[in-house]
Amino acid sequence: MASNLESIFTRAWLRRGPLALALLPVSLLFRLLSGLRAWLYRSGIKKSERLPVPVIVVGNIFIGGTGKTPLTIWLAEALRAAGLRPGVISRGHGGKESSPREVTPQSDPGEVGDEPLLIAARARCPVVVGRKRAEAGRALLAAHPDVNIIITDDGLQHHALARDVEIVLFDGRGVGNGWLLPAGPLREAPSRRRDFTVVNAPEITPALARAVGGSPFRMALAGDVAEPLNRPGEGIPLAQMQGKRIVAAAGIGNPGRFFAMLRAAGLAIGELPLPDHHDFRDRPFDTVDADVILITEKDAVKCRQLDNLKDDPRLWVVPVTARIDSALAEQIVEKCRGRSTA
Repeated sequence: MASNLESIFTRAWLRRGPLALALLPVSLLFRLLSGLRAWLYRSGIKKSERLPVPVIVVGNIFIGGTGKTPLTIWLAEALRAAGLRPGVISRGHGGKESSPREVTPQSDPGEVGDEPLLIAARARCPVVVGRKRAEAGRALLAAHPDVNIIITDDGLQHHALARDVEIVLFDGRGVGNGWLLPAGPLREAPSRRRDFTVVNAPEITPALARAVGGSPFRMALAGDVAEPLNRPGEGIPLAQMQGKRIVAAAGIGNPGRFFAMLRAAGLAIGELPLPDHHDFRDRPFDTVDADVILITEKDAVKCRQLDNLKDDPRLWVVPVTARIDSALAEQIVEKCRGRSTA
């Protein structure tokens, strides 16, 4: 039922149809309350905590998956290449712990969340999760005093933590119907201020650029190999899977993007879209008739910890890498130079 409701709203949010119009009064109330909360922080009535190192927020205003995790991993690698020592903090979707907790590649995704676990495995930098991001940031710096810049995975609307750089990420859906929740897909108005705009899309058309604003950088997600779930690193080109019976499964915010990438690689696939942050303990692959099941890295971190899935020879993971103009990292580093990163 939850999946069906999500599908109904996802479709409704792309146009200004009857359902969106019916919800518009609630949307206006949401805009008023969220705007008031942001104003309270801007005016100083509510205080934001500033950490002793620069903070970069990677977030979105379009609800659901736009590609924040690959962007966070790319940014951590780019900052390290620039000579900095990054760390990452996150709320940790679905995590059971409210107090700060460090994430390692061996952590339980049920305790820390699937996305932080993937970031810890791929970004090769300290990762701490916690519901209060300022508290998580303090814990990260206490455990890793060498860290001199922090990336916040999500948290754009978490104003209790002061930030030095804000990156707003969109995908090819742009701003949908342009309305705020629940009449539309937006948490904030598209006109909200930010330092950088990134669009995860095959191309940025003039109409898309106008909708999102902010002179956007384009992000492309590339994935051209598949690895057996139980043997990471032993990848083969996706092209070698042509001719097999393939089902692609994705428990991410926008499964269609994963499916489109596989088709662009020349694969004929069946689609198995799953809810974002799907719990694979419900055994979704038991009835799948396929030679190969291709899954995302985000889903793989959970499947590897389940006895009934970790050795399933049908399961192959498709790692993706974000590709973005290096000028973005250069401009971010320059913007942070005003604060100490020593």
